[in-house]
Amino acid sequence: MSEFLKLQTTRRSIYALGKNVPFSTSALIELIERAITQTPSAFNSQTSRAVLLFGQESKDFWRHLTASALEKIMPADAFEQTKEKLAGFAAGIGTILFFEDQDVITTLEEKYPRYAENFKLWSEQSHGIALYATWLALAERGIGMSVQHYNPLVDVQVAEKYALPQSWRLRAQAPFGSIEAPAGEKGFMDRAERFKVFGD
Repeated sequence: MSEFLKLQTTRRSIYALGKNVPFSTSALIELIERAITQTPSAFNSQTSRAVLLFGQESKDFWRHLTASALEKIMPADAFEQTKEKLAGFAAGIGTILFFEDQDVITTLEEKYPRYAENFKLWSEQSHGIALYATWLALAERGIGMSVQHYNPLVDVQVAEKYALPQSWRLRAQAPFGSIEAPAGEKGFMDRAERFKVFGD
């Protein structure tokens, strides 16, 4: 098995996160920024954006901002369990907020009308690649991560708190940190249900 395929196998959704990461904040920032910067995008549009939260900022995102938004819409008994889940995300060393810049998409739609209907889709593809590249980069260094989607519930609060451009659309939130417990077993569909091969 190639090193890349081994890395793909290593990458899992890790929910038991901690702060025992043997890398400085600056090293992690450089790693994450490089992974996103090198992500391919349609027309080299580079639509992906990211906000990196460390320390108290990451804790506050989960324990206060996200928790407050969820508490308003959830029954009290269900919220208690959710609060524990959020505390698990807050236990990591940081959180990456992934965005796609809608102004870039609009500009491309106007500049290339023949492809206009595709630019939003291509932006989502670029987002997925950026997220996956970051996930692999962290996994390669023994750092766990998971991907969460509390958008659009927290969109307004995030934009206001971090004074973000209106064109940045939140797509995912990724808490990361040391792996305090491994991921469980992962099942796979039968290959015949997923793949069709034709030709020699």
